[in-house]
Parts: sequence; C-alpha cells; structure tokens
Amino acid sequence: MTATSYLYELNQQYLSLHRTKEDFFWKTYMGTSDDHQGSAEAQTKWTEFLSQAAKIPEIKQQISAAESITDPDEKRSTTTGLKGWLTMFEAHALESEKAQKLKKELIDFEAELFEKKQNHTMTYRNEAGELTEGSLPLLASVIRTSDNEQVRQSAHQALMDLEQWLLNNGFPELVKLRNQFARALGYDTFFDYAVEKTEQMTTAQLFSILDDFEQRTKDSHLNSLKNLKKQQGAQALLGHNFINAFSGDVMRELDPYVPFSKSLRRWVESFSRLNINYSGADLTLDLLDRKGKYQNGFCHGPVPSFYNQNQWVPANVNFTSNAKPDQIGSGYSGINTLFHEGGHAAHFANVKMNAPCFSQEFAPTSMAYAETQSMFCDSLLEDADWLKLYAHDADGNPVPDEVIKAMIDSRQPFRAYQERSILVVPYFERALYQLGDEELTPKNVTQLARNMEKEVLGLECSPRPLMAIPHLLSDDSACSYQGYLLAHMAVYQTRAYFMKQYGYLTDNPEIGPQLAEHYWHAGNSVSLNACIESLCGEGFNARYLADECNLSAEQLWQSEQQKIMSSAKRKQNPVIPLNAKINVVDGEKELASNNKSDLAMCLQFEKYITETYGC
Repeated sequence: MTATSYLYELNQQYLSLHRTKEDFFWKTYMGTSDDHQGSAEAQTKWTEFLSQAAKIPEIKQQISAAESITDPDEKRSTTTGLKGWLTMFEAHALESEKAQKLKKELIDFEAELFEKKQNHTMTYRNEAGELTEGSLPLLASVIRTSDNEQVRQSAHQALMDLEQWLLNNGFPELVKLRNQFARALGYDTFFDYAVEKTEQMTTAQLFSILDDFEQRTKDSHLNSLKNLKKQQGAQALLGHNFINAFSGDVMRELDPYVPFSKSLRRWVESFSRLNINYSGADLTLDLLDRKGKYQNGFCHGPVPSFYNQNQWVPANVNFTSNAKPDQIGSGYSGINTLFHEGGHAAHFANVKMNAPCFSQEFAPTSMAYAETQSMFCDSLLEDADWLKLYAHDADGNPVPDEVIKAMIDSRQPFRAYQERSILVVPYFERALYQLGDEELTPKNVTQLARNMEKEVLGLECSPRPLMAIPHLLSDDSACSYQGYLLAHMAVYQTRAYFMKQYGYLTDNPEIGPQLAEHYWHAGNSVSLNACIESLCGEGFNARYLADECNLSAEQLWQSEQQKIMSSAKRKQNPVIPLNAKINVVDGEKELASNNKSDLAMCLQFEKYITETYGC
C-alpha cells in the first residue's frame, strides 16, 4: 500500500464510523430514538478507532514513505493529510489497557446518566399558579423575562432542584471516574487532561489568562452590583431576580421586533449579505423545544467537508436550538442560536483540506478556535446597525433608537458580569476535580458551587446555577467551558480588525470570504493564534474584550449611534443563495426546505410558526 492509498483508506474508515456515531447521536439527542445502547456502542467503536496507539508509529512510517513520492503535488497533499491524522491520533490514543477500559466505562456511564436526565421532568409554577413543565432554555427565559417574581423564583428553584437531582443520581461518581481515567493517562485531574486536550495548554497557562481577565474586569463588575443594589435594593441580587432586574423590561420592549417566526429569514438574509457561502453543504435544523430533546443548542457534522482524491465532499451538518416561540424573549434567543450554530456550520462546511480529520468539532480542534467562528456571528446581533436593519415589528417598523439605547443602558454596566458568568465555570470545574473521592458529596459540591459563584460573580447563587449547565455532564464539553471566554477574546480582536479595516460589520460582504480564507480553510491544522495573526497581523490578545467590558454605557451608545448613521447611508446588498441544501425539522417532521429557494423555505417556516403558535 502506498502512502497515498493509506491516507485514502484511513479517510474512509473514519467516515464510516463517524457517520454511524453521529446519526445515533442526533436521534438520541433529539429524542427521536431511545436506542441509548446503540448510541453508546457506536461512540465506543469511534473512540476505540481513535484510541489506537499503534496508529501513531504506523502513520509516521507512512509519512516517511511519502518522501519518496515523485509528483510534488501528490507528495505535499499526502504528507499534509497524514500529518493531520497523526495529530488526531496523538490527541486521542490510549496506550494502556486500563485507560481503554476506563474510557469504555465512562462512555457507558454517561449514556446511562444522559438517559436518566432525559427522562427527568422539571417543573415551575406559571403566572396562573399552575405547575408547568419547563426545559432548561424555557426556565432561563422565564427567569430573564417574567415580570412576576414568584414565577421567576419557581423557575430558578427548578434549576437548583436539578443540581440536587444530578448530585444524587451519579454526577459525583462521574467526576470520580473521569479522574481515574485522567490519572491512568498521567494527569493529576481530569480538568488538567481536558484543558491540554482541548486547548493544547496547561492548567497553569490557562489560568494565567483567566486570572488576568478576572482582575481587569473585577472593579467594573463589583461597581455594577453596588449600583444595582443601591437602585433596586438587595433583592435585586438574588439569583431569580438579578438578570431580570437589569434586562427584563428591555427584553419585553424588544420582543415585538424580533419574532421567532422571522428568525430563519434574518439568518438567511444576514449571512447572505456577509457573503458567507456554505460550499454545497447539506444542513438539517431542528429549532423548536419539545420534551425529550437535548436542552441546549449544538452543531455536529456527520459528514466533514474535505477533498477526497481531489473531489469535493460537501459537509453534512446538523444544528439545533430550543425555541418556544410564544415565550417572551424566545425570538431574540432563537435568532442568537441560529447565528451561533449557523456560524459553526459555516466553519465546518468550509474546511478545504484533504482529510476529514481537519473539519470536526473534537480534539485536536481547539474549542476556543471553534467557538470563535460561532461567537463572531452571534456578536453581530448586539450591534445597533444590525438591529436597525433587521429587527422590525409586524408592520415593518424598525426597532426605535430608544429601545436600542435602553438595551445598552441596561446591559453594558453588566457586560463584565456576562463574561464572568463564563469565567466562573472553569474556576468551579478546576476546584471540583481537585476534590478527593471522599470529599465528593452532594453537600460539599453544592457548597463549592455557591462559594465559586460568590467569589467570581459576587452573588449568593447564580441565575444559572453551575451544575444546571449541560456542558458539565458531556464528555465532549466537560472542563472546556473556558473555550467560550477565550473565543470571546478572539471575537472582539477580530471585530476590532474589521472595524479598523472597513468601518462596519453588519452586511459587510468582505467578511465571509476573509473568514473563509484566514479562519476556516485550513481547519484544525493551524492554531487559533495563527488564524488571528493571519487575519489581524498580531497574535491573540485578551485586551480587546476587557476594554469592551469596561466601556461605560454612554461611550458604547455614542459608538453605536455612529453605526446607525453609517448604515443609513449604505445600500443593502441583494440576498443571494447560501449555497446549501437546508431542511428545517421538528423531530421527524419536516417544516420547511429550500428545495425551491431560500425565500420559499423562510415563508414556509413563517407560516408554520404563525399558524401553530399564533405569533
């Protein structure tokens, strides 16, 4: 077998296992299948394939053999692909039988816990005093937007009850098992293992960045808490009141301008005008909340994009949100998830390498690198010019300036809090995995969570209690939440570059091609820092986000006014196709597709949402 044919065979072996795993993943996470055993078996086969330590010397041998290839293009292409696979196997290989055995135990344990959690019902009392089922996204929306304190408190209590349910149904045992697995690989804790695997840095290196950011934003955050307490009293700092105290009224004012029925159209139009091209990808979108469905948005690609023997293989990508269209705030949060997960999909659809290992969301793909792509896209939704151009009520009236200003006045003083609500997670997870097995009791872990929320957030309990965050349970995302904060740092550095270069972001047709060239094309073969250097001409710098957090509301409003005035002078570009086959589903039911056109799909979707939910 030549080195080139070895690469082709490796690609095909992986594609088959990966597709099977992802198909099971989608069906079980969407609640359309309860074959959790089949899903765990498919996950195990995929893991066992990547865990083969023997593949590492085997691939190194093929890389050496590739040196004798006479055709320079084939030599370069084959070597590139094989090096990509070498990096992937080095990120996943498990040499000892003990580590392999523990990994299988982890997969089975997580599948069992996931199934139990999927069947666990959370309830709260609505405005009528009725006991009502509530998913995580719905409960979060109620806490954020309900003007009834008793309702907010009931929803928040449901999240705290979920924490206790998890602590008494396997979460401490999961932490112990993860630590055993990490120690079998030579790490002190699972947190240390996960950070090195997902971000290719040590825990000490990570916290040198996080500690610096914590100090840079501490004063502005504490001042915002002090001012809110002075204005509204100590009650405003309670977990069920805090978010609503500074954003509830504004979100209700914004709601008529961002109906969920229009979210699909806003995504299509906005991404089109950014000149984002999905390169022929096949996209499936499951956007509505329902019982049994995984309670957090995500994006996975069953078929990674790549060139297979010089033939383009378009990506097959699934992404999801949990919208409840008749819930206040659901329209804006639904659009946010569409932009976020749609950003992931654009990234994974545009990796133009010659092996599927470069275009997937698992290690060695850095979470910070992957989240930079999605968070850049959803950051546009807070820009005043985007709101002015796309947030319209049923009569076509744009959102008034005073609503945008009110959003800034309410949110900007708590901009540091928003980032610190991400920051608190790695501080908690690091401490959690440092606990000894005998210390991992429900009481101790609960107290640790509250202590961390007090230390980092300044609140007795977070509006989103720590263990109610789904990422902590999943092997793919446990101990990786810091990737969101690192990504936000990269996002605001990227935004600053585009603003300096072009003066605007919304509907800028230069952005899609530049992201494709500098951030997406090479996939995980380059680091996040290298991507930033390629586009911005400088390395990773956290200062841009810290500076954004420390702006006053008045300073931000002045810059946003400039965006509004500038956008009014620009002519909107026509909407062009996204170059993707798109199906919008609700479980196994198709709601809309772009078989005829993107516009026809949007009209189908709007009709369904309006007729079903009356909004």
